[in-house]
Amino acid sequence: MQLHYILPLSIMTSFIGMSQKANYPTTKKIDHTDNYFETKIQDPYRWLEDDKSKETGVWVDEQIDFTEKYLSQIPYRQEIRDQLTKMWNYEKVGAPFKEGGKTYYYKNNGLQAQSILYVKGHDGVESVFLDPNKFSEKGTTSLSTLSFTESANLFAYSISEGGSDWNKIIIRNTQTMKQIDDTLIDVKFSGIAWKGEEGFYYSSYDKPKGSMLSAKTDMHKIYFHKIGTPQSQDQLILGGDDFKRRYLSAYLDEKENYLIVSAANTTYGNEIYVKDLNKKDAKFVAIQTGYTASTSIFKVIENTAYAITDLDAPNKKVIAIDLNNPTSIKTVIPENKFTLNVSSAGNYIFANYMRDAVSFVQQYTFEGKVIRDVALPGIGTAGGFNGKSTAKEVYYSFTNYVRPGSIYKYDIETGKSESYFQPKVRFDPSNYTTEQVFFKSKDGTRVPMTISYKKGIKLDGKNPTILYAYGGFNVSLTPSFSVMNAIWMENGGIYAVPNIRGGGEYGKTWHDAGTKMQKKNVFEDFIAAGEYLKEKGYTSSEFLAISGGSNGGLLVGATMTMQPDFCRVAFPAVGVLDMLRYHTFTAGAGWAYDYGTSEQSKEMFEYLRSYSPLHNVKSKTSYPSTMVTTSDHDDRVVPAHSFKFGAELQDKQYGENPILIRIEKNAGHGAGRSTEQVINENCDKIGFALWEMGIKTLKGTGNKEMK
Repeated sequence: MQLHYILPLSIMTSFIGMSQKANYPTTKKIDHTDNYFETKIQDPYRWLEDDKSKETGVWVDEQIDFTEKYLSQIPYRQEIRDQLTKMWNYEKVGAPFKEGGKTYYYKNNGLQAQSILYVKGHDGVESVFLDPNKFSEKGTTSLSTLSFTESANLFAYSISEGGSDWNKIIIRNTQTMKQIDDTLIDVKFSGIAWKGEEGFYYSSYDKPKGSMLSAKTDMHKIYFHKIGTPQSQDQLILGGDDFKRRYLSAYLDEKENYLIVSAANTTYGNEIYVKDLNKKDAKFVAIQTGYTASTSIFKVIENTAYAITDLDAPNKKVIAIDLNNPTSIKTVIPENKFTLNVSSAGNYIFANYMRDAVSFVQQYTFEGKVIRDVALPGIGTAGGFNGKSTAKEVYYSFTNYVRPGSIYKYDIETGKSESYFQPKVRFDPSNYTTEQVFFKSKDGTRVPMTISYKKGIKLDGKNPTILYAYGGFNVSLTPSFSVMNAIWMENGGIYAVPNIRGGGEYGKTWHDAGTKMQKKNVFEDFIAAGEYLKEKGYTSSEFLAISGGSNGGLLVGATMTMQPDFCRVAFPAVGVLDMLRYHTFTAGAGWAYDYGTSEQSKEMFEYLRSYSPLHNVKSKTSYPSTMVTTSDHDDRVVPAHSFKFGAELQDKQYGENPILIRIEKNAGHGAGRSTEQVINENCDKIGFALWEMGIKTLKGTGNKEMK
């Protein structure tokens, strides 16, 4: 959405030493009232929900200009950008995978907008296979999903334009790279599951009648696209009026004997259906129905399906299901006190456990026998261990907060790891330290937190600190390296990540403790983390910034409205901020497991209203210096959340702390952004945080070579 309008004179102001009431762009109010259980709720900025209107477009441009003019006063803004750019400029390589006897991997030479997919044949010669940087002029179209046929003669990939969840699928011949068939359009939340070279299964919704950005999507469908036919003739496999589900995903086992479908209505809990493709006129057989458990089949051997599930196992276990008799289920890897995730390669299971949010990996047979503990390079996050049954070796990644991501090759039979790729980053991890601490939340719950910083800091309460968390949807925050965090620490900052409730660090019980009528546990955990940092001298309210995105944006918005003096700076990013209406946009209704909805009961409405950031902004209150961030193409958490919350803050803010709304054009919820977009946003966040904390000069250089 490109909008170009003349900006009003009202925003052409000087920002040095903002007056008590900043001259923000005018945001008109229009009377609008909703009625919830006989309670009237005013929504004067409802008009900002219309992303297609010219008025909204003008308002967006005004806010972009206002924010840019404020940030332009920061004297070291360019220096931060230079630091970020210099450290970001290192070669990055992803874990290799094999298709058709060739090895594929993603690589970025440093500052390329998107990583390029390379291929190596038996001769070891590297060549470019697919370059997403050629998809668009500014690198804002990204590669989403990639899938090869078993023969590797054909492949299909989906692309996202401007970060949208609405994708297109393109099919090509692997040897000639010639496109086959027309491009499939209006595909959303989909994989690509090939059946031989006949065609593939994919998922989508009917095209919305309203805005593609914000219209509700709640009836997913699985289609089969037959090669050589137009998309209009694609066969509906499952979904629609006879099988209404909000989310449907299809995948096949390695030998393509079984079509496996996961069906769900919310982001937690699913049903599993399996169809034997070798039987004529076979029907789908229900393996798991209802939505009381989360189960995923990751391997099929002959007639036995292996799945990871939290059914009667909050920390998850691995089970074997007889597909000829789905009620016959055996436990392969039992639940233990650590949260489990799994993958498979070379006819083995790799069990990746989280011990207080760090990785511990064991190798098992499919009979449940432990082969060995996998020796990892250190304490941090390991990921990967995926491969085909014929694989003799597998690759995995390893990282932590002060160790850039590296790739290792693992011999499946001997258990020996060897370094495959070590990045050369202008960052010396020996100058930094990471420690894990535990603190008690308001209700006495023990919560872990990882704190990273440059060695030698003084615990005098004057260290700029970013407190970052997520706290929802069973998502676990595990240690990983970030250039932004490295530059933050280079300049004297502390980076702290508490593993608060709502996440998956301690299994389903930990997740559920931060959902629906217990959602405030998440905010209390976050506040307790900040108070711990202050009490121990790491920082103080004047030097604390809180940050989070998506559900984490809700976390930040709720925290700053619950306790405005908690921190100096707040970064609610792409946040869910209107808790009374979130479920009316795109796939938002699927988040009800975590949040509940304002329509389900008076009790739930009142609870949501009590912490909804948009509805708890009060007049004559001094809120932290705030940068609300969103994107014009975000169709996951629509930008109206941020627009309305930002407008409310600007209208009611008391005091000199600025309220900025940073809107990225031609970008979505986060995935697929160009390197330039990411660097620019991180530059603005670091600069804004330090400037609002009263820091006049930078400490860091960002230029040291990694040893």
